Amino acid sequence: MSYIPKVLIIDDEPRMCDSLEVLLNSQGYETQTGYSGKEAIERLATDNFDLVLLDIVMPDMSGHEIMDHINSKHSEILVIVMTGHASVDSAIESLRRGAYDYLRKPFDFEQLLRRVKNALNQSRLKREHDLVNGKLELTERRYRFLINASPDIIYTLDHEGAFTFVNGAIESLLGYKGSQLVGEHYTFLIFEEDINKAKNYFNERRTGKRAATGVELRLKPHGNGNSPKPSKVGYLTVELNAMGIYDRAVDQKDKEFLGTYGVARDITDRKHLEAQLLQAQKMKAIGTLAGGIAHDFNNLLMGIQGRTSLMSLDIDSAHPHFEHIKGIEYMIERGADLTKQLLGFARGGKYEVRPTDLNRLTEKGVDMFGRTKKEINIHRKYQKDIWTVEADQTQIEQVLLNLYVNAWQAMPGGGSLYIQTENVTLDENNVTPFEVTPGNYVKLSVADNGIGMDEETQRRIFEPFFTTREMGKGTGMGLASSYGIIKNHAGIINVYSKKNEGTTFNIYLPAIEVPISEQGPGKREKEVQQGRETILLVDDEDMIIDVGREMLMAMGYKVLSAGGGKKAIDVYRKNKDKIDLIILDMIMPDVNGGDVYDKLKEINPDIKVILSSGYSISGQATEILDRGCDGFIQKPFNIKQMSQWIRKVLDN
Repeated sequence: MSYIPKVLIIDDEPRMCDSLEVLLNSQGYETQTGYSGKEAIERLATDNFDLVLLDIVMPDMSGHEIMDHINSKHSEILVIVMTGHASVDSAIESLRRGAYDYLRKPFDFEQLLRRVKNALNQSRLKREHDLVNGKLELTERRYRFLINASPDIIYTLDHEGAFTFVNGAIESLLGYKGSQLVGEHYTFLIFEEDINKAKNYFNERRTGKRAATGVELRLKPHGNGNSPKPSKVGYLTVELNAMGIYDRAVDQKDKEFLGTYGVARDITDRKHLEAQLLQAQKMKAIGTLAGGIAHDFNNLLMGIQGRTSLMSLDIDSAHPHFEHIKGIEYMIERGADLTKQLLGFARGGKYEVRPTDLNRLTEKGVDMFGRTKKEINIHRKYQKDIWTVEADQTQIEQVLLNLYVNAWQAMPGGGSLYIQTENVTLDENNVTPFEVTPGNYVKLSVADNGIGMDEETQRRIFEPFFTTREMGKGTGMGLASSYGIIKNHAGIINVYSKKNEGTTFNIYLPAIEVPISEQGPGKREKEVQQGRETILLVDDEDMIIDVGREMLMAMGYKVLSAGGGKKAIDVYRKNKDKIDLIILDMIMPDVNGGDVYDKLKEINPDIKVILSSGYSISGQATEILDRGCDGFIQKPFNIKQMSQWIRKVLDN
């Protein structure tokens, strides 16, 4: 009678348990279900299971706690994590605790069945390996079948380190036939940089001084280029476990080393996923830091800009300091541009989002670029009936320009630039490391045949201030801000490159079913506009209060001020009949701008408020605007910009 695998399904949603039970039963698996951590532990104590499908969020204990119980009491059971609250942290934690696989809800049932089948195959092979090791006697034919059916590389070496046997997995993973390797030394397969590590490991097996422990090594694929599992980095990563073979007929003190046997498991995909997850976590941390720096720097620029604006009111072009003041304002603009790039990397916000035809937007930018760089041959391939995306067109144009310039710099003697768009559908496997939603996307590729990049450069290419150019030739913010802009559009940007072969950047933006908008940006007035109303200025920075008060008074306004959120509420409550408008800082240590706005609205539902911040319009600012706030002005701003926003809100 054939063995029937047993699967335990643990999920606090009965419908999910029922659906999975029906699905797995139809495939011939035996199943049990549970709706809590307590039930999971009870089921595990009373029956033997091969696999657990485990929800992370449970009513009485977390899935991670259940995994700890399984690791301590039932280590032979494999676990596939299922969660509707997927995140980088959750995925890394699940892998760290020993999860065999990780699925994000909602998932495709066919995908689930493939993962379950793979896991149960691993469980079966482990049982069979135990049988081979002496728990049961197997025939030679059965033994050979199991060894060659294994997805892992199983091998034996003689006392000199030459292969005496390699199973069929070597051909499916690296392109070699097992018979080709018999007689070859094991270092023939080892990636050059890992040879010393491999020698140390196998010497430990020879001496028998240490118990067998896993080591990660990189193996070279077949040189004919037809390896069934090619790797972009030119190697396969395996987790190796090996044991020494000794002659047991002699005295243990003088035992003779006969060779080594071992198993090499392909972990290339797992390492790639872990690297992507860790990189995403790292970039998120850097983004938080970059956003905070940009905010504080913008506050400093606001103080300089405000005082410069006040000075410019009293002088004309004939004044000896006129050019100096204009020079200061130019440098402030340059500083503000740098902080905008930092905020872009930190996912600092989209400004004028509207439905967009990416073909049309791309063609406009690449035409302009092509007219200035005649030495570059541009090749275009656009998807017909391209799907619509929702984008800030100015920001996406900036991203593309950054990529074009990057390509041009990689082809100093001229070359070819390839632009391609296409409609694609990304599934759970494609999007898991990037924390975006599966579905329809528009893919835009920008490729060149330039000098390319090494692996280390590719890992760091999107980091702020990282540049391969010489000092003073660039800030290293172009690709960093591009990364932030695409992430802020709920998209993906990645890079693939090889030295002396070229580089390809791929961008994925989520598709929407909304018609294209032709609306363009509006015009702005340039003169300083005056007023006589009373304005409450709220900011936790004294220098912003000081310069802001003088700017407002120079426009003719009466000014009240508050150095924090609590004080702002008190001042407004006492003077609500006098105050016509509030300029409200969004980030304050005592009470944040959103909470202050809500309190002020409770006092006066018709209150008029302009948000002001060193951050850009995203996240909390957007939420406050959606609740009825009248406008947003980003620091640093000059007196003209401030006057126009005030009049726009007061005159509305």
